[in-house]
Amino acid sequence: MSRSSRSAPEGLTAASVGLGVDAESRYVDVGDATLHTVVAGPEDGTPVLLLHGFPECWYGWHRQVEPLADAGFRVLLPDQRGYNLSSKPGDVDAYGIDYLAGDVAGLLSALGHDEARVVGHDWGAAVAWWTALHHPDRVSRLVAANVPHPTVFRRNLTRNPRQQLKSWYVLFFQLPSVPERLARLNDWALPTRALRDSARPGTFSARDVERYRTAWSQPGAYAAMVNWYRAIVRERPEPRTTRVGVPTRILWGAGDQFLERQMAEESLDFCDDGSLRYFEEATHWVQHEEPEAVAAELVAFCAGDE
Repeated sequence: MSRSSRSAPEGLTAASVGLGVDAESRYVDVGDATLHTVVAGPEDGTPVLLLHGFPECWYGWHRQVEPLADAGFRVLLPDQRGYNLSSKPGDVDAYGIDYLAGDVAGLLSALGHDEARVVGHDWGAAVAWWTALHHPDRVSRLVAANVPHPTVFRRNLTRNPRQQLKSWYVLFFQLPSVPERLARLNDWALPTRALRDSARPGTFSARDVERYRTAWSQPGAYAAMVNWYRAIVRERPEPRTTRVGVPTRILWGAGDQFLERQMAEESLDFCDDGSLRYFEEATHWVQHEEPEAVAAELVAFCAGDE
């Protein structure tokens, strides 16, 4: 069941952001969580589900909403559990990857969709990969931006010293209470600097940052966001199958300071029908730095033109 954004608490909603197309916020019961979800585009359009990463929220894909909606797609942008206006379970185990992929399946069912084109960036890509592997009937096409197939990621974290060094912050996030307390200092100076320092200059405007601060400031949100990292370290999950059978497109900002470039190519080995595009001038934040090109990729691939 879903309800209108008119009863939404203060936070980042469709009404508070100009998306260029008619859009609304809904609160969707997906089983053991309620996901704030922005929806846009024709109701009878093919659904495209856009999954954000850390430390963003649904707004992480705001530059791609209008092109997709104008192309006739039904665009679905959830705040994943713990983020912005979605449910924030207190138990770290509630952020395990199986629950996160289950949220995707639950959201599609609640909105009346059997399957969708599933697109993810960063943590959203990790959830998209996992959903394609464990709920293959719900994913008709997969787009993963700047996070590799889970088997590739796990292999590099255990064998590749360069990737281990780049993932140092995951260990920092294991500290109880410290990351979320530090994050709030000086009006969210630490996560703001992390965003801006890892992106091309000017990528995140003052307005963008203020919107993210609104999302981070929701009660319990930042702790829940960090709990994703705590849960993955506790679980150390391995996918129950490794082959991705649906058409898959990997988009990769080549200047990513968090992830080794070759993991994108290694991920193709696990795809029955995979393709890859590097954005040589982009960083980890590829959909922000190359918004038009990424939107064109999504429109073409989701339409089955590639």
